[in-house]
Amino acid sequence: MKVYLDNAATTPMAPEVIKEITDVMENHYGNPSSTHAFGRDAKGVIEVARRKIAKLIQAESKEIIFTSGGTEADNMAIRCAVDDLGVTRIISSCTEHHAVGHCLEGEQSFKVDYVNLKTTGEVDLAHLEELLNQPGKTLVSLMHANNEIGTLLNYQQVAKLCKQYKALFHSDTVQTMGHYTIDVNEFGADFLTCSAHKFHGPKGIGFLYVNKDLKISPIIHGGAQERGMRGGTENIIGIVGLAKALELANENILDHQKHVQNLKSYMIDELKSRIPNVHFHGEIDPNKSLYTVLNVCFPPFENKSMLLFLLDLAGIACSGGSACTSGASTGSHVLRGIKADTNRPNARFSFSRYTTKEEIDYTLSKVEEIVMKSVEAEV
Repeated sequence: MKVYLDNAATTPMAPEVIKEITDVMENHYGNPSSTHAFGRDAKGVIEVARRKIAKLIQAESKEIIFTSGGTEADNMAIRCAVDDLGVTRIISSCTEHHAVGHCLEGEQSFKVDYVNLKTTGEVDLAHLEELLNQPGKTLVSLMHANNEIGTLLNYQQVAKLCKQYKALFHSDTVQTMGHYTIDVNEFGADFLTCSAHKFHGPKGIGFLYVNKDLKISPIIHGGAQERGMRGGTENIIGIVGLAKALELANENILDHQKHVQNLKSYMIDELKSRIPNVHFHGEIDPNKSLYTVLNVCFPPFENKSMLLFLLDLAGIACSGGSACTSGASTGSHVLRGIKADTNRPNARFSFSRYTTKEEIDYTLSKVEEIVMKSVEAEV
């Protein structure tokens, strides 16, 4: 049996999305910047998709800038906040995705402060307020849900504090866009990011939401595309696929949430009953945790580095953390950031609306077999 439980890294494309993309490839191939009928047709397809996306998140079309994905969108939000909006200080956390974290490293024209975190990865809001109560034009950059441990941000309180202290608010919503109903007005952020391949859309396409009251400049130059905000011929295939995927995700979003949360809760309960001394990194309370991610901390055993390999041999795809750091020898910066016991083996299982209970049962049987055999070998 083959089981795919690495949906936080990427998701399989929905059949409806593939169909929509195929139609565009066959029938709307003009350059959107061309003034002839073929170009105008392609431009129209893009703008219809932009309006659809904007409506789904209660934004205005002009607030959506298409990008190559979440990484570019995060980079753009941070660079533009500094270069165009006068930000001299950024408050973030040590567990952010590297798309944010690496933007804050090295010698910069801005100061960086890191907010304290609880052992579950939750932001210490009292410390955040303490940091905000310091002089300087500030951007707060905190992700909506951590991609490795699933802990959710109390974005309402963060937005409230940012407004109180006149700070800008950027949130990496790559793991939550398409999984929760997002209303940009209710969310209260100035910048939000999206990557289509996290909710059964194509890779290589995403967007940055920018509050219409902010005046920023492009970070990619070369043309007047995206209303002058991003040079380069638009990825019309990806844009249409993104719009279709986000539409599908929002159609039955509560049903999707219930289905996946039930699988996650079931897996938690079964792991507790089958494997002694098993723990979980991050929050697992459904009200505080991303329902698509479960990071499991297993009992210690000597060949812990073999766990993911052995699961792969059993046909189970999962990960040890972010796919973006795969192969890195330094381990997970997220687990280090929450002071987790990194001497114990861990695995991140991440689910989608296509995941079945049969797949979870098969995974549980193989996990129990591999872990318990490894633990017993230590005795």
